[in-house]
Amino acid sequence: MATVRKTVTFTEQQNKWIKTQIEAGDFTNDSEYLRDLVRRDQAQNAKFSALKSEIEKGIDSGISERAIPEIMKEVEKKMRENGRL
Repeated sequence: MATVRKTVTFTEQQNKWIKTQIEAGDFTNDSEYLRDLVRRDQAQNAKFSALKSEIEKGIDSGISERAIPEIMKEVEKKMRENGRL
């Protein structure tokens, strides 16, 4: 994978924080720390996008004609079947 050089400016406080993370042994250099932050942000964004998509599917499916107790019984049955209850 190709890399791209970037110039980034931080406050002194932010720079101290990054250096603290490196000194703690969590990362070997500034770039490693920043790449880790980007990877975590990408993962969080993917989870958010998936959740948003599922919510939109639910909204688009319309209002159910079933009563809440009926829905709850169905959920309980499915959870028992797959060992989650």
